[in-house]
Amino acid sequence: MTLHLYFARRFAWGLAWVFTGFALLSVMFQMVEILRRFRSDNVGFLEILWLTALKVPAGLYQILPLIVILATLSTFLGLARNSELVIARAAGRSALRTLASPIVVALALGLFSVAVFNPIAAGTTKQFEHLASRHTDTRASVLSISPEGLWLRQGSPEGQTVIKAQRANRDGTELFSVTFFGFRPDGAPEYRIEGASARLEDGAWVVRSAKRWTLSDPNPELTATSAAQMRLPSDLTLEQIRSGFAAPSSIPIWRLPGFIDQLEKAGFSARRHRVWLQTELAQPFLLVTMVMIGAAFTMGHTRFGHTGLMVVVALLLGFGLYFVRNFAQVLGENGQLPVLLAAWVPPAAGILLAMGFLLHLEDG
Repeated sequence: MTLHLYFARRFAWGLAWVFTGFALLSVMFQMVEILRRFRSDNVGFLEILWLTALKVPAGLYQILPLIVILATLSTFLGLARNSELVIARAAGRSALRTLASPIVVALALGLFSVAVFNPIAAGTTKQFEHLASRHTDTRASVLSISPEGLWLRQGSPEGQTVIKAQRANRDGTELFSVTFFGFRPDGAPEYRIEGASARLEDGAWVVRSAKRWTLSDPNPELTATSAAQMRLPSDLTLEQIRSGFAAPSSIPIWRLPGFIDQLEKAGFSARRHRVWLQTELAQPFLLVTMVMIGAAFTMGHTRFGHTGLMVVVALLLGFGLYFVRNFAQVLGENGQLPVLLAAWVPPAAGILLAMGFLLHLEDG
């Protein structure tokens, strides 16, 4: 038990040092990027610091597996250099037993990152985008999903139009049970249009089975008009509607299942969000894989030589697994792989691969 606690403490300190180093580097790089992105006459130094602080958590969360493998390499190289691993073997401890406590630490870190760090990174990312939109010409999201259905917004010099629909097709170009609310530039309501459906065509919404009320009239129902089809000018495009969805990384994992349900009830595909959810749930096992890969190539005594080569091979395998996980995620989002396969196979394959190397190099 004492050795388990000792190895766990050494690994935890290694994680803390590597994480701190990457945090400092991230602060410097993010500050330079924000200074380049925003004009100094529009954004003060304190706001630059605040924007940097909001940007850093998401970056650190994204590279957490790489931080873990670097901390593993640092920890086990130190243990091997001091002959502590040799002493542990002489005491009858196998490589797998020595790895037990670092694996538990990595698993605990993974659970903490998913349960706590993920919501923090999502919240800071959303706040950063909100503040950044004040200083750039980037348009705010035109689409919102709620339990009542979906909402779209479009603007023009003549005023704003808010669109509410019960559901839509998968790309958002056709809405069903739709209502348009038109507002003048001063914010006063101008008209209301209801229709059975509306389809986005070049430069206009084509509303079918439509009825229009002019809200500025004393009796809107008396002057209401109906038509089999009405055209309403629109500057929205398919790409703007698609980009209007909240990115999965900006939604806390605790709210993601509910958001997926709302998205599917509205008629949209939630495959991208489902893949992200499963990938996040598999994150603790990916961190365990990084520990096993890093340890498998650095547990040998440094006097045996080839330490540099072993470190390079471990880094290549760790980085390779990281990018394979991201590539599988992209394939899952595009529908070329099943959701569970895209999220869970990379860490599972990594654990089996690392276990094989570990047994061959240490206990084989």
